[in-house]
Amino acid sequence: MAQKGIREFHAKKLLARFLTEHPEYGFSYEGKIVLVMPESAMTEFARENPWLKEKKLVAKPDMLFGKRGKHGLVLLNAPLEETEKWINERMGKEVQVGKTKGVLTHFLVEPFVPHDKEYYIAIKTEENGDRIYFSDEGGVKIEENWEHVKEFFVPINKAINDVSLTGLNEIIQHFVKALYNFFVEYDFTYLEINPFAMVGNEIAPLDFVARLDDTALFKDSEKWENIEFPTPFGRNFTKEEEFIRELDEKTGASLKLTILNPDGYVWLMVAGGGASVIYTDTVVDLGYGNELANYGEYSGAPSEEETYLYAKTILDLMTKKKDPRGKVLIIGGGIANFTDVAKTFKGIVKALNEYKDKLKENNVKIFVRRGGPNYQAGLAMMKKLGKEIEVPIEVHGPELHMTRVVKIALGGEK
Repeated sequence: MAQKGIREFHAKKLLARFLTEHPEYGFSYEGKIVLVMPESAMTEFARENPWLKEKKLVAKPDMLFGKRGKHGLVLLNAPLEETEKWINERMGKEVQVGKTKGVLTHFLVEPFVPHDKEYYIAIKTEENGDRIYFSDEGGVKIEENWEHVKEFFVPINKAINDVSLTGLNEIIQHFVKALYNFFVEYDFTYLEINPFAMVGNEIAPLDFVARLDDTALFKDSEKWENIEFPTPFGRNFTKEEEFIRELDEKTGASLKLTILNPDGYVWLMVAGGGASVIYTDTVVDLGYGNELANYGEYSGAPSEEETYLYAKTILDLMTKKKDPRGKVLIIGGGIANFTDVAKTFKGIVKALNEYKDKLKENNVKIFVRRGGPNYQAGLAMMKKLGKEIEVPIEVHGPELHMTRVVKIALGGEK
């Protein structure tokens, strides 16, 4: 599962859609909200959304960072003219949030909702189910008042109706059930509304944080309405990372790349999202965290050409700068269910062949561990390639535990 944060704007739009499509839950949320970007014109928004002129407004950056109020980045109870001026003064400006600096480019605007009572709710996916947190004392001090938070657990293959919500009044129980079903139907992995208010049966989600399981994109794209997965605040992609992002967007497979340390000694080319986490954790556990050059994955049955372009990008990065110790490349993965190992390895072999001279110049040692459909043919290709290009390639199949190849590659085991 790959969790990706979404904007508060999109999370609220999805909630509004869900409650409209499910009137049986008895709650409503109009989803009156706009997303202001550098090229946006507030006059046009106001023409299409008359409520902007009729109501007092709330404005804040919508860029995947929290504590906006503590950083003076929330405007409350203001008319349209003041709101527009406030946004214009901050649009395109660099701000520092904690240790991270970034430029403000997206602002959320919605009606100000007077209310007396604030609540807190969060739902997160865990290994064996989903955990729900609820408090009738929501707001900025929720962490200080965590002893008032009630916890409920929904095991895998169980429904929310199978869980006792003891300690919650009837209306809140109905809302928790509705929100949990929203969480499941839209494939969220994390959802937090802090605070939210209830005015009759109208829900006011005042602050919304959410992450989706992007591996569900193949079945939820229409439901999500081509939702944007924005770049984390303050994060600027290298041209190589941007290239892989663009490649990923054009395929049904999953291709991910994050450069951690371009001068690193240890490079990974891992098949599978879960495997990428395991390999990365193992490198760190062995004391090579500061030497880990990259993090990412190729999975979901990428084509030979897609795998070639992914491998070529990593090899180009790895061979840009020499290290007197040489470098280690681990081509790893679990045991694939449906990815043709031989087909993806053809793409990797093609890239390795192109970079054979640079691999020798950089004294690169390659360690392979893979299993799955046609893995024997894939491993045979790798063994043959090592002899042909005169680059040391040590090859293992599923008989070797997935993490042992990391220990072997880093000299901890023979």
